[in-house]
Amino acid sequence: MRQETTDRTTSFGEQHELTWVDRWGIWLSARKVRRFVASFAGKAVGDFGCGYSASFARQLIGVAADVTLIDLSIAPDLKRHPRVRAIEGCLPEAIGAVESGSLDVVLCLSVLEHLWHPLELIGECHRVLAPGGLCLVNVPSWRGKRYLELSAFRLGLSPRLEIDDHKCYYDPNDLWPLLVRAGFLPSGIRCFKHKFGLNTFAACLRDGREHRLPPRKGAPVDGVR
Repeated sequence: MRQETTDRTTSFGEQHELTWVDRWGIWLSARKVRRFVASFAGKAVGDFGCGYSASFARQLIGVAADVTLIDLSIAPDLKRHPRVRAIEGCLPEAIGAVESGSLDVVLCLSVLEHLWHPLELIGECHRVLAPGGLCLVNVPSWRGKRYLELSAFRLGLSPRLEIDDHKCYYDPNDLWPLLVRAGFLPSGIRCFKHKFGLNTFAACLRDGREHRLPPRKGAPVDGVR
């Protein structure tokens, strides 16, 4: 029998104040996102698994053309905002309300590790991207598992319930095949460890052509997106 996509009943940050560990992780992820998207101006952005307060996406409101937020529950002020489309529901099913090819940037940050069927979510991210659109994925690595569990279970610096909800961890050789199976071309995928090896990050272009992504350190700057 198919297991439910998620066991969660609340969004990240809905029932607890963010710790300094949470905020540090969000800041590092946001820094990496901005390396791949120099400007969100005029873009249609989706943040899937945005969290109750949508900490990063809040910064984009008024800059991006529009922002689509999806999570189990979303803060009331965001749901009222005229430039926000807030969709409450389980992932990946809730993404079905988003039109195919309608988004320029999709963010999926610290979400896949909470899902029993991550491939379905990545497939939906691929579906809703416009041609040339960019999907950015962040997940904890297997090395990160050790430190996350130490922080949550031993030191009490992270919410225990969040880490107990993890279904899997991902190194690049775990995540890359999922991205390809979801429809992203190998030529458009850049997948690597970051946050001191505690996380894996992937930038995926809808139609391939990795040369349009920002260059690696030491690489020439020609063709930067």
